Amino acid sequence: MPTAKINGISMNYEILGDSGPWVALSPGGRRGGSAAAGLGRKMAAGHRVVLFDRRNCGASDVSIGADKSESEVWAEDLHQLLSELGALPVVAGGGSSGCRLAVLMALRYPEAVSALLLWRVTGGAHACEKLALQYYGEYIEAAKRGGMKAVCETEHFAECIAANPRNRDYLMGFSTEEFIRRMRDWSEYFLRDKDLPIIGASEQDLRSIRVPACIVPGNDWRHNPKVAARAAELIPISELHDLIKVQRDVDLGPHEDWDEIEDEMATTFVAFLKHHVTVPAE
Repeated sequence: MPTAKINGISMNYEILGDSGPWVALSPGGRRGGSAAAGLGRKMAAGHRVVLFDRRNCGASDVSIGADKSESEVWAEDLHQLLSELGALPVVAGGGSSGCRLAVLMALRYPEAVSALLLWRVTGGAHACEKLALQYYGEYIEAAKRGGMKAVCETEHFAECIAANPRNRDYLMGFSTEEFIRRMRDWSEYFLRDKDLPIIGASEQDLRSIRVPACIVPGNDWRHNPKVAARAAELIPISELHDLIKVQRDVDLGPHEDWDEIEDEMATTFVAFLKHHVTVPAE
């Protein structure tokens, strides 16, 4: 996988396809870009699909803390990567955390985004509280329990270290107190958004988006389908496609539900882009 030096970190990426509109896809959680590869391959005929490991994910560098939310940092990184690749404007797509990243791209860099592909949209108090714990709270507890060594041994950071051994030296260079402070700061960005229609964007923000959006609702409490429906109401040019077959009465449904509709999602997204996005001249 190629790497690029982006905003002070080494970032892994991959390009699928060799012609057509640029599309950047990001999966949910802290999964690496390869988790979106199945969807990307299905869209690569007629599109150039960029898969990438966000900072703190996959084999890219770990870099903890900033004076903005982690999702905003991811948006800055992605914009810089795509600028260097000559891949703008781009169709920004993603599920869950990748959805938040895509929306922030459209808000921060409206001239750089031609359309949005959004699935598993997150919003509301339940999602904010659960995600703040998942993304930051569990690592704060690990640090309190056993310092930075315990943080390195958590499932996520152990995977980051295995993929990129430099990440262990970076993490071990933190004092426990400073790591906890930075994690708490990032956690607050989630908790403050509990009254917004979606995490990271107000009603005014969503109404300001001028590019077309294709939205596939989630199917669990954390990805409440009502949140996606509200986003579709607020984004002026949007289509809501309720593709998921099973609604789960649980906090977080299995990824297998989404694997089952990957073909249908790809078909839906390709048809949407054919209608809404102009093929660039070669």
